[in-house]
Amino acid sequence: MNTTVLNIIRFILLLFSQVLLFNRFDSFGYIDPLPYILFILLYPVNGNKNLLLISSFLLGLLLDMFCNSGGIHALASLVLAFIRPSMFRFSFGLSYEYQTVKIADKISTERITFILLSIFIHHLLLFTFELFSIELVFDIIKRTLITTLYTFVFCLLIIYLIKPSKR
Repeated sequence: MNTTVLNIIRFILLLFSQVLLFNRFDSFGYIDPLPYILFILLYPVNGNKNLLLISSFLLGLLLDMFCNSGGIHALASLVLAFIRPSMFRFSFGLSYEYQTVKIADKISTERITFILLSIFIHHLLLFTFELFSIELVFDIIKRTLITTLYTFVFCLLIIYLIKPSKR
C-alpha cells in the first residue's frame, strides 16, 4: 500500500478511535489513554518533515475541537513532531542516521526508549498547559507518569496487533 494512503488511513483511524473510544475510558476520574500520538511516532523516518508538522498540528487541532480542550493537543502534538528527529537520534543513534529505523519492528530497548520518552514529553506538555499552575506541579507529574504508562501499554498493543508477524 502507498505510504501516503497508509498515513491518511492511520490519521483518520487514530483520530476517530481517540474521540469515540479512548476518550471515554476515564479511569480514576481523569486518566485517558492517548494513542493518537502513534500517528506521529509511526510516521516514516524518511517522510516529508513539513507534512509531518502540518498533519500533527491538524491532528491535535481536530482533537481539540472534538474535546473542547483549547489547543493543548495541537501544541503537544506539534512539539512532539518537531522534536521527533532528536528523539530518534537519542534512542537509535547511528541506525537513525542511516534511516533504517522501523518502530513497528520487533520490540527492543531502543524502541521502548523512543516510545516511552516521546509519550512522556507529549503528556508533560499536555498536562502542564492543561493545569497551568505551579501549585499543581505534583498533580501534573502524577498525571503525566500514570497516563504515560497507560498510553504506552495501549500503544504497544495497537502496534503489535496491527503489525503482521513475519514468519
